[in-house]
Amino acid sequence: MESIINTIDSKLSALDPITLEEMSGIRLMNRIDTKFLVNVEKLPALLEMAKADYYVQQIGDLRKAFYRTLYYDTPEATMYVVHQAGKLNRQKIRVREYVESDLMFLEVKTKNNKGRTSKKRITITDENVLHNQEAIDFLDEKSKFKMNEIDFRLRNNFFRITLVNKEKSERLTIDFNIKFENCVTGIKNTIPKLCIVEVKQDGNAHSHFKDYLNTFRLKKRSISKYCLGMVLTDPNLKYNRFKEKLRYIEKL
Repeated sequence: MESIINTIDSKLSALDPITLEEMSGIRLMNRIDTKFLVNVEKLPALLEMAKADYYVQQIGDLRKAFYRTLYYDTPEATMYVVHQAGKLNRQKIRVREYVESDLMFLEVKTKNNKGRTSKKRITITDENVLHNQEAIDFLDEKSKFKMNEIDFRLRNNFFRITLVNKEKSERLTIDFNIKFENCVTGIKNTIPKLCIVEVKQDGNAHSHFKDYLNTFRLKKRSISKYCLGMVLTDPNLKYNRFKEKLRYIEKL
């Protein structure tokens, strides 16, 4: 893995940078997301193609960021079960830490029955929000779930590359080296070669990166990192809906 990460770093160095401040107008907090599952060994070639059409987000001297996430769920794993059942009106509650930026947010991510995703968040200083009154009030307003109904469920960490097209109308994230740890079972797991590309747009405008993916005959494949992590770390859960996707990932 170290060798491929070094190659990725080399390819990233050839892209024009964009700062967080310059990206402030393209957050796309209400958007349509399209995901692709890619073997990480294809990532250097994809980044080479992106040189002409995309900026890479740079924080300080870094062009890939390290993220940590803590997902909350009910004792019955209701948020996982709703997703596994294929229901479109669903939510996830998580604490996302942007390590290099020294920022932490409590986030409620909602997907509606039209396939649109919205994300609401507040800044916090501690991932344990169970007794944080501001966080309790936030969930009361933004979530279907109350704070006393949820607890720690799953942790993950990963590297993320963020690209922005030069028209500044599209943002995409590339997550790799994703690792999971279940807060209930204690099981840890990872899929070293899995890379998740997510194209984020306010509409269905043309995407250069989707063209690059098409050269490798890669079609959109959606999977939730939360659901994937739960399947990989909790043998007691049903995962019928995800079996085909897991087989696809294994073939990568």
